[in-house]
Amino acid sequence: MGKSLEEINSTVSFDAEANAFRKFLMYLGPGLLVAVGYMDPGNWITSMAGGAQYGYILLFVILISSLSAMLLQSMCARLGIASGMDLAQVTEHMTNKSLGIFSWVLAELAIMATDIAEVIGSAIALNLLFNIPLVLGVTITVLDVLLLLMIIKLGFRKIEAIVGVLIFTVLVIFMFEVYLSSPETSSLFAGFIPSSEIVTNKGALYIALGIIGATIMPHNLYLHSSIVQSRNYERTDKGKKSAIKYATIDSNIQLSIAFVINCLILVLGAALFFGSHEALGRFFDLYDALSHSHVGGAVGGALMSTLFAIALLASGQNSTITGTLSGQIVMEGFLKIKLKPWLRRVITRIIAVIPVFLCLWLYGSSETKIEDLLIFTQVFLSLALPFSIIPLIMATNNPKIMGETFVNRTWMSILAWVLAIVLSVLNVYLIIETISEFM
Repeated sequence: MGKSLEEINSTVSFDAEANAFRKFLMYLGPGLLVAVGYMDPGNWITSMAGGAQYGYILLFVILISSLSAMLLQSMCARLGIASGMDLAQVTEHMTNKSLGIFSWVLAELAIMATDIAEVIGSAIALNLLFNIPLVLGVTITVLDVLLLLMIIKLGFRKIEAIVGVLIFTVLVIFMFEVYLSSPETSSLFAGFIPSSEIVTNKGALYIALGIIGATIMPHNLYLHSSIVQSRNYERTDKGKKSAIKYATIDSNIQLSIAFVINCLILVLGAALFFGSHEALGRFFDLYDALSHSHVGGAVGGALMSTLFAIALLASGQNSTITGTLSGQIVMEGFLKIKLKPWLRRVITRIIAVIPVFLCLWLYGSSETKIEDLLIFTQVFLSLALPFSIIPLIMATNNPKIMGETFVNRTWMSILAWVLAIVLSVLNVYLIIETISEFM
């Protein structure tokens, strides 16, 4: 079986003789690309809606989702380093042809759902910043393939650095905005305690599943299992053990940053708007509310809304990079078909903009309908997630794939199976409740 993402495999130097801190710095990077998927526009819309509509109670969902993500991404890193294969290659190896094609289609749909969120987020940001009509904004997002091509030519390490700067920009913006909004501290910390309303309130459950789908994204599992192999570590048990250690540290640090950003987004919505604006929680609503906010005076309101739109644009463009890499990994792993990155990007983006254009055609430039489509993509990701998690668990429990040394520890396996089962049950419950509304 060929190498995963052969053009970047083993291209980043890794000195096995360096001290621990230098090893960490050499491995710092793949976690950044993974973390992007945990703070894309899909996360924003679900976290904002959750905060504005239900206050701080869904902070618990963000916490559990982030801890679950750390577990799953560490398993992905372990899989990629120990087996030398990514999740798509392993799934194709473990299944028959029909099941493999089904898994590929589902993975592609998940990537498409992610791309739709990026398209909508970027188009809305362009509309907020420059008053560009949504139809034109969506069209412009197709051209970001040119931006991606220029970034790829800089080298993989440069890509990681650019992504890191954009993530830091988003983090600083939201820290500043939450500071100005002065959230109620006691209610904020109480939000990390589980509440029965999350399950009993169908609206809250819908948003909670959206947060889960936006936080633990299927394409990230494929992505991480591949890009951890970009480091030129020794392909021996000792070298792999060291690489797994630093890959896990890198991943956990970056996902902790993503956790903070998602909490800040929800807190901003809750602190400024919970209890006073029932329909609030969407990008346009929040931008307008921030513009007219009395926090920091008239200048403060204009600054907050502008920074919000800039962060949204940065988030959408950041996600473009990882979406392209994930699509390439999935296609090569399942179908063993290699396309040039620019061609793959054009195909993926054109397919993704079709439902967005269709929505705009049916409803005009309806802000509500466009944002409803974005929330639906996140719930779809949650529904698709078990089909990525289960092969991951099976593969990392298999000594023939991992080797006896690198199979999951018992507690990791138990937690992962519990997560897969709980998520599946919640998904079935949501589907039944949704269907019952129309009967």
